[in-house]
Amino acid sequence: MAAIVAKQSVLTPQAQDFPRWYQDILAKAELAENGPVRGTMVIRPYGYSIWERIQAEIDARIKAAGAKNAYFPLFIPESYLKREAEHVEGFSPELAVVTHAGGEELAEPVVVRPTSETVIGEYMAKWTQSYRDLPLLLNQWANVVRWELRPRLFLRTSEFLWQEGHTAHVDEADAAAYARRIHHDVYNDFLTEVLAIPAQLGIKTARERFAGATNTMTCEGMMGDGKALQMATSHELGQNFARAFDIKFLGDDSVEHLCFTTSWGASSRLVGGLIMGHGDDNGLVVPPRLAPVQVAILAIRDEPDVADAIDVLEAELKGAGIRVEVDRRQGSFGRRVTDWELKGVPVRVEIGPRDLAEGSLTIARRDTSEKITVPVAEAASRVPVLLEEIQASLLTGAIAKRDDRTTDVSSLAEAIEAGQHGFARLPWRLVGPEGEAELNKHTLSVRCLQSPEGGIPDDHDADDLVCIVARSY
Repeated sequence: MAAIVAKQSVLTPQAQDFPRWYQDILAKAELAENGPVRGTMVIRPYGYSIWERIQAEIDARIKAAGAKNAYFPLFIPESYLKREAEHVEGFSPELAVVTHAGGEELAEPVVVRPTSETVIGEYMAKWTQSYRDLPLLLNQWANVVRWELRPRLFLRTSEFLWQEGHTAHVDEADAAAYARRIHHDVYNDFLTEVLAIPAQLGIKTARERFAGATNTMTCEGMMGDGKALQMATSHELGQNFARAFDIKFLGDDSVEHLCFTTSWGASSRLVGGLIMGHGDDNGLVVPPRLAPVQVAILAIRDEPDVADAIDVLEAELKGAGIRVEVDRRQGSFGRRVTDWELKGVPVRVEIGPRDLAEGSLTIARRDTSEKITVPVAEAASRVPVLLEEIQASLLTGAIAKRDDRTTDVSSLAEAIEAGQHGFARLPWRLVGPEGEAELNKHTLSVRCLQSPEGGIPDDHDADDLVCIVARSY
């Protein structure tokens, strides 16, 4: 009997060293590398293809919500930020400031945008005259710079990619409703339906709120090590920025009013969330609706009949709208299988001369490693169904993992203990601002405040608010 040789992992096991495992995936799945300046990153083609899919899915939802894309400058006059004092105070340690250009000292320093509320506010004021101009719904896809002292690729880098939405409204209720719509219909829908990561939805405490905001809503996902990752936020800005930048409109009462504004964003941090939310000891696991390559087709041996069968299957799958890549590389079949497992491609189809002679081929699922043999004639119809099964299975599994590692507690001490290993949930009245400061001493934070049923509370000052406590990235 032949000896059974255990498969040797090319990654550090998660249970042994989760941060090292994360770094291994970045390198071996060919996602990203450190840039030449500390805190910057080079996103490799496969990593960028994942970001492009994230962009496409989020952008479609943003446009469905009525916002239109625009672009604003990378450089912002320092005076713009100073006009909104709370905002500049919140970002001061992270700002990159340009003082010299063209061989001369600038008359006024310019800031490399950490976010664009100030510069967009300047132009909103120019574009808004009447209530008929509102709501003004803008979005931009861009890079921003926030000088990061402890960088980690995709999670915390000095320069990162994102979208930032900015809107102006006639009244507070309209602004709040739109911010909530973005939070639910764009971010939560994307996280649930595409990324297959269920988020805890809630509002930030005053301590954690976005600088200059009156309310910040957040989506907090649980990662494989039990830590929380803030995956998207939506902010109500009240009239703070409208007052600073004179964003006014003439109402239907012929009286001039200040606008109410919002901002909201999600970034390339979502790629880090994908890695840590679904990845395993064999590499990435990419949900089918997100995957740049949904099906990889591999020849076990490069023979004419096999090549012909692959060509037919590739055409059938592409005709059904499936994103397919045929692996025509030379080299070890086992090595090629490992490469596709590392990249997390949802389905792998293996075709060899022996199975082909029997009219069959092998389909492998990345999420469960299960292999099934199916007739060649049925493969094109089986794969789309399997992709949807994998998508649903990943979400169900993620919900189960989150719920299994979420503990209801009844004291701050219990929250400090439970929060080291997952999410702790307890009444906010048992924590409060003083307890929040104590949690920070134990490397924990209040990730969000929720209604008793879970989700965004209607009353931010209600006595029955629940808080989610966890370590975070």
